[in-house]
Amino acid sequence: MRYRSALCGCLLLLPALFVGGCGRDRPGDIGAASEPAAAVLLLAAHLRANDLNAFAHAAAPPELQAPLQQAWRENRSRWPLDELPFGERAPAMLQALAAPKSETTLRRAFDRQFANANRDIHSAAATLGLFGVKFVQKDPGFSEDERAHYTQLIGALSEWGKTAKLGDPQRARRSIAQLTAAARRSGLAQPEDFQRYGMEDSLRRLGPVFGSLKTALGQYGLDLDRCFEQVTATVESQDGDTARVRVRYPLGNQRIDTVIALQRIGQRWYLRDHLRHAREAAAPAALPAAPERDPTIGPPPAIKTTEPKTAKPKTAAPTSS
Repeated sequence: MRYRSALCGCLLLLPALFVGGCGRDRPGDIGAASEPAAAVLLLAAHLRANDLNAFAHAAAPPELQAPLQQAWRENRSRWPLDELPFGERAPAMLQALAAPKSETTLRRAFDRQFANANRDIHSAAATLGLFGVKFVQKDPGFSEDERAHYTQLIGALSEWGKTAKLGDPQRARRSIAQLTAAARRSGLAQPEDFQRYGMEDSLRRLGPVFGSLKTALGQYGLDLDRCFEQVTATVESQDGDTARVRVRYPLGNQRIDTVIALQRIGQRWYLRDHLRHAREAAAPAALPAAPERDPTIGPPPAIKTTEPKTAKPKTAAPTSS
């Protein structure tokens, strides 16, 4: 489990979210990613535009694109969704949102569990924030950069959740209506649809859903487009093909200030943690391990082999002189 599960936990109180070869280079993308800080800003710009295909291509080098698509087709990976908030939950969320009569079902569930319960929701947001931070700090699967960044991010989301009007029925109805409509239009109503459409087409279909999610969050005071627009990146250090970049951006009423590592491959720079995740996702499927032999059963009987008999060489008869 990656950090996205912890982040989703902080946001599950949002009414509509309690359900449980990428695109080609765009003109200028190669040049835009030729400097470390510019590579960070390029990723933010693609998310601002809801262009998940372009994000995927900017987050991993060309040689990984075909293996990533193959892993997607074989149902071994959903990268780059792993790099996005709510990404790991996307198939299950879309299935619930696109289900028949889902708008009515979700609205009734909200009314039963969350309507006008702002005090309880704010308390839960504080608790979830503490849990998320502890999870990130203790889980060995995170890099130090991820740990520092996500601790701030979860804290900001928790602060937002402690004041947002997440129990407002009117906002909930609008959010549910927007998200259910977007999920149905995507054509990704079942988890197997992601495999059927493949990586490129699925990401294209998910773009409008991501846009609807941002709109829904904006109704509760969490403006992700403002976050992407106001990202700043400055190079802290650079040594050959490695660099460290300080990234700042607003999230809710907080300011995120973190340093991330980048690596240059060819002419372009990539976030080192994105590279690590992409390589893990693109790795070939492991071969099944050979079954272990039951120690109570003796070794298999030896197979006797008989060597073919060879004819003895004939000796010449003695000659008389």
